[in-house]
Amino acid sequence: MKKIITTTKAPAPIGPYNQAILSGNTLYTSGQIALHPETGELVLDDIKTETTQVMENMKVVLEAANMTFDNVVKTSIFISDMENFSQINEVYSKYFNDENAPARETVEVANLPKYVNVEISMIAVI
Repeated sequence: MKKIITTTKAPAPIGPYNQAILSGNTLYTSGQIALHPETGELVLDDIKTETTQVMENMKVVLEAANMTFDNVVKTSIFISDMENFSQINEVYSKYFNDENAPARETVEVANLPKYVNVEISMIAVI
């Protein structure tokens, strides 16, 4: 059985998908990009600001499922330019530490939705 997780504190989906699905004790999030949830505008000032918006969007999706970053077991990071990896990682590391860091992959892709620079999805467990 699956439960749809949604919150108005994160950007509304821009297609036929949900912000997250809880199946059993596992949460599968859709990828988040740097859309500001209140304005719907992209936050693309610089890669660190963009990544922070992505992580804050992810934070409220986790909260909607009564979870935190401590519950995350796997992340997928998609970036448009591997040259941005260290700056993205700098922001990402503020949300995880060595004791609670999940498994992760980072993949450079040709394009992302709305031509953003970073998209992150997560899997979390209760």
